[in-house]
This record gives sequence, C-alpha cells and structure tokens, in this order.
Amino acid sequence: MSAARQGVVDARRIVVKVGSSSLTTAAGGLDADRVDALVDVLAKARSGGEKEIVLVSSGAIAAGLAPLGLRRRPTDLARQQAAASVGQGLLVARYTASFARYGVRVGQVLLTTDDTSRRAHYRNAYRTLDQLLAMGALPVVNENDTVATDEIRFGDNDRLAALVAHLVRADLLVLLSDVDGLYDGDPSLPGTSRIDEVRGPQDIAHVSIGSAGKAGVGTGGMVTKVEAARIAAAAGIPVVLTSASHAADALAGRETGTHFHATGRRSADRLLWLQHASTPQGHLVLDEGAVRAVTERGSSLLPAGIAAVEGDFTAGDPVELRAPDGRAVARGLVNFDAKELPRLLGRSTRELARELGPEYEREVIHRDDLVLLQG
Repeated sequence: MSAARQGVVDARRIVVKVGSSSLTTAAGGLDADRVDALVDVLAKARSGGEKEIVLVSSGAIAAGLAPLGLRRRPTDLARQQAAASVGQGLLVARYTASFARYGVRVGQVLLTTDDTSRRAHYRNAYRTLDQLLAMGALPVVNENDTVATDEIRFGDNDRLAALVAHLVRADLLVLLSDVDGLYDGDPSLPGTSRIDEVRGPQDIAHVSIGSAGKAGVGTGGMVTKVEAARIAAAAGIPVVLTSASHAADALAGRETGTHFHATGRRSADRLLWLQHASTPQGHLVLDEGAVRAVTERGSSLLPAGIAAVEGDFTAGDPVELRAPDGRAVARGLVNFDAKELPRLLGRSTRELARELGPEYEREVIHRDDLVLLQG
C-alpha cells in the first residue's frame, strides 16, 4: 500500500459526500437499497470506534420529486424548495431507519452559506458537529434547500463537503459519485483512462472536465467535484474521488478512484468559508495604494483607500474588494453599513474620530477578516 493510501487508512475523522444520483431512482424518489448499501459501508467503517464519519448527503430535492408528482427536477426556485421540503424529511427518515440497524443515531444538520460565512455562525456549526461526534452520533449534513436562494445552485453539495471537512478538522474527504474517478477524457469513450493520483493542479491542467451530472437528478458534475477536491487539498485535507459502489474500497485505502494529495496547510476556518462559500453583498473599489497595501503588505482596509462603494450591505456582510480596473482582489467582512461608508471615503481614521467620534477610528475591513482571491 502506498504511503498516500496508508494515510487514508489512518484517517480518524472522515467526511463522506454522496450525490443524488447515487441515492435515488432515475424517476426520482429514494432507492432504499442504495441507501442501505451506503449505510452498510459507513457503519462498518466506524464500527471499531476508531473512526468518526460526517455524511454530507444530497438527495433532498430528488427524493421529493416523485411524491409531488414531478417527473424531473424543476427549474424554478419555488418548486425546488417545495421538493426539498418534502424530500428532506424522507431522506433523513431513511437514513435514521437504516443506521438504526447498527444502533447508530443520526443527527440532521442543515446549513446555508449565510450560516457559515459569519464568524459566530461558523463557530456554532463546528460546536454542533463536534458535539454530535463526541456523543457517538453520525451527522447528516445538507444544504437548507427549503430556504436557500443562490445556495440551491451551490454545486450539489460538493463544495459544501469540502468546507465541512475543513470545519470539522477532518483527516480525509471522500467524494462519492456515479463515476469511479477522474478521467483524462469522457469516460464513456474508448481510449480514456482514470487518473489515479493528483499531486497538484498541474497534474490535471490538460484535462477537459464536463459540467453536467449524467443522471439528471443532481446539479453537480465532475467540475464541482474537482473544485471541491482542490479546496480541500489546498486546506491540507487529502481527497478520494470514486463511485458510491467503491465506497468500501475507498475507506479501506485500496487503490480505487482518484487520490488528491494535500497541497496546502489549514487556514483559519472563517477565511475558507469567506473565500469559497460567501456571496458578496456589494463591492468596494480601492485606489492603487490600497490594493498594494491589502495584497502585498497584508494590511487592513482603511477608509482612505476606498474610491467607491456599490451594493446594499450591512456591517458584518461579506463584500468584494476591487482594483481600479475592476479586478476582484480580495473579499472581507465589512465593519460599516453601505449607507455609512460614502462620507468616510478618502479620509483618515484619525480625522474621522475627531469629527464623528472614537467608534469611527477603526478599519473598514480588518486584515483578520480578509482573504485574497487567486488569479
């Protein structure tokens, strides 16, 4: 066994993500046999008490299609939310019954990106998940699709799984799909082969990755899985991408699927959420000096460096920082409302404190609440 796969075997806390197509029938509705087969694998993997598993499960919308008489996933948001409302209960009930065969209790955790991009909220999410694991329960995480807007098109939970893996300090992320790994071309065509290992972005720079799930019940495809793998690997978490039918092999460290090596180190939780899960509520245009201060010197953003404000946001919201040419350079949590900022622009904090009071002698975005954007 390779050292990388031995690391898979040694992983103690594991996040497993499964997609809609691995849990449902082609017509929509849960496939009880498929759910039970996955549960059999996960229950066995944690049966010795040495491993903890968090399951990030898609399938709520797909599970709600047949009961509502829908032949395919609707395109409008209202019916997607209605399907999720019906399907989420069915999904968790199925998991609860299936895991009960092994005496394992399930805890449901529903998240939206708004819940997890704010400092207090991500701490609450971590505490909940960590406590469930400490009490021997198996958390089943899903997006709160019944109230989500942009989040409902978040990538079929792939990116959410990568962020949850970072949040719970996982040792491994396993992405289960309907394809047994990443291929160097369309896997349905002759002459293509599976990529066994990815040590960095350069290993797959030549690969053309499609964007659609082939089963028609999910929103994600290989592109979202590779993006999730990149996020997790950059945060120091190795990833195995394979099919649900090979889940047991993946968790046992056997040579299956595509193994993404960790490429970076763990960063602050809120910064990863901010970079990959937040939706900017507006943007601030910086002058060239402020761009250099933020991107090169790691400085906080002060009012003096802001040239323009756009959007309707409140203090604590994520906003995008842009260079004069419109390029997005960073994202951060702003300390002022959009209506407050225009009168502060171009002025020093000392001047503002003298005129408006000591509460204005602070950064617009503190460097601890700011993350640079790649590219």
